[in-house]
Amino acid sequence: MRNSRLILVLAIAGALAACTKPAEDAAKPAAEAAQAASATVATVNGKKISGEVFDVFMKAVTGGSEEPPTDEQKTQMLDQLINMTLAAQAGEKDGMLKDPSVAARIDLLRTQILAEAATEKYVKANPVSEADLKAEYDAQIAQMPKEYKARHILVEKQEQAESIIRELQAGGDFEKLAKAESKDSSAASGGDLGWFSPQSMVKPFADAVIALEKGQITTTPVQSEFGFHVIKLEDMRSPEVPDFEQVKPQVEMFAQRKKLQAYLDELRKTADVQKN
Repeated sequence: MRNSRLILVLAIAGALAACTKPAEDAAKPAAEAAQAASATVATVNGKKISGEVFDVFMKAVTGGSEEPPTDEQKTQMLDQLINMTLAAQAGEKDGMLKDPSVAARIDLLRTQILAEAATEKYVKANPVSEADLKAEYDAQIAQMPKEYKARHILVEKQEQAESIIRELQAGGDFEKLAKAESKDSSAASGGDLGWFSPQSMVKPFADAVIALEKGQITTTPVQSEFGFHVIKLEDMRSPEVPDFEQVKPQVEMFAQRKKLQAYLDELRKTADVQKN
């Protein structure tokens, strides 16, 4: 029974770490925040539980739901918080604060909550501008890899691939040779691979395709884990670009993340960090 209570306490503590939003609490009207802080919702063995603590606890339990809890739900959650406080008091009485594992978890939870509050404050004080978003969008579009349309002939032996290349250089028909020589499933369609991005292919094959000009055939066999390839690049194109407004939320998230990372990098530069 004692273990079950501890599991419940740890689960609620984990929810608090994940769901508390200190920066949001700071944004409340001053009068409302002061009233919540001064109100006492319960007293457990002399320890007062403030309305502010209870509010944070309810948000953690409900996952920050916008729908306000009913009076019955509030009563149930207050009982849960009282039970959690009783369990914490019992643990403190048993000397659990001196347990290195418990002390470490408390320290980690405190660090996590402070870090969340500090990063949320920074994000609110330093929002990304429309210009920042468009610049990030353009940068992401520029990094989008081209798409390629190619055919290939896959064989077991390097010598066989070299022989096919010589035949092609002498005017041989790529499609006919692919149907006759290739062991790949694309042989039936003359080695046609359709449109693809380099990332979808094994690296030696992708590198060889990128190095080709339109209409060009590899002059030496390209070895991969599947065998030896003879490749013909038929065409290339830029990928279809999504509209800015369509992907704006994702771009904003990515840009804000980069801005926050830059801020953390600056903090690290001026910090005294030693890894033992």
